[in-house]
Amino acid sequence: MDSRDPEALQRLLIAQDGVVTRRQLREVGVGKPELDRMLRRREMARLFPGVFVNHTGPPTWRQRAWAAVLYAAPAALCLDSAEEPPADSPIHVAIDATRRVGDLDDVRVHRLHGLDPMVRWHLGPPRLRVEDNTLELARRAGDELGEIRALTSAVGSRRTTAAHLREALDRRPRILHRAFLARVIDDLETGVCSVLEHGYLTRVERPHGLPAGDRQRRRQGAHGAEYRDVEYDALGMVVELDGFVGHAAWVAQGRDADRDLDDHAEGRESVRLRYPQVFGTPCRTADRLGRIMVRRGWDGKPRPCGPGCEAG
Repeated sequence: MDSRDPEALQRLLIAQDGVVTRRQLREVGVGKPELDRMLRRREMARLFPGVFVNHTGPPTWRQRAWAAVLYAAPAALCLDSAEEPPADSPIHVAIDATRRVGDLDDVRVHRLHGLDPMVRWHLGPPRLRVEDNTLELARRAGDELGEIRALTSAVGSRRTTAAHLREALDRRPRILHRAFLARVIDDLETGVCSVLEHGYLTRVERPHGLPAGDRQRRRQGAHGAEYRDVEYDALGMVVELDGFVGHAAWVAQGRDADRDLDDHAEGRESVRLRYPQVFGTPCRTADRLGRIMVRRGWDGKPRPCGPGCEAG
């Protein structure tokens, strides 16, 4: 390949998965005549305006991501593109709010205030930090359940922590729904790790005056370290919260049954709840749990959360 500095060009192509900009080519000594020859010889192909890849076949997802970031540079992958998106989805990139860059058919450009500290610029390609990206996903979710899902998913998968989310939120005083996001992060710090767990806390346990359970308590079980969703140790009672995702496979269901069996063998009462009990009939669920708790020694009783509530 005819270039004034072929080694520098090769290092650049390796670092960026074969994707390079016109400006970067000029910096390593490849001018317009030479680039035109490379395009004619099919040594390069144009992906976006001013962005090229060193082959003529279909680009990989990483090459598309690099091309999008370089097209909008300085820019960083964001939203689904900062995580594990479908291979054929558009590439989402973030730029600073002071700049204007247009979308392309395969690129969606988002303008964020104060972008620089949100980005891990050393990654290839650069992308938003997990905490800031999580807040962006929550902000754009469209409803409270979607916001909860974005936050709990990031913490439940151990990609970040509630403390790191709070630090990111503190840096963004103007973010939409900030007060609600702060309350969800408060709950995450108690050990809530899923949408269903948050729903149980805010729709069943807390508004009906049930005892405060210990969340995600670690226990050694038949399959190694296990975590009980909500444990009421003084009452010898466990509440497990099963969302559809993560409990659909028969292997997971078998492990759930083993955990329930272990609890019963050790004298604990295990109650397994799903979305209908938490989001569909939370008052009825609180009433039934309260009866079990009273039977197991609780000296209180569930209270109605409002008019028409059947708890208590």
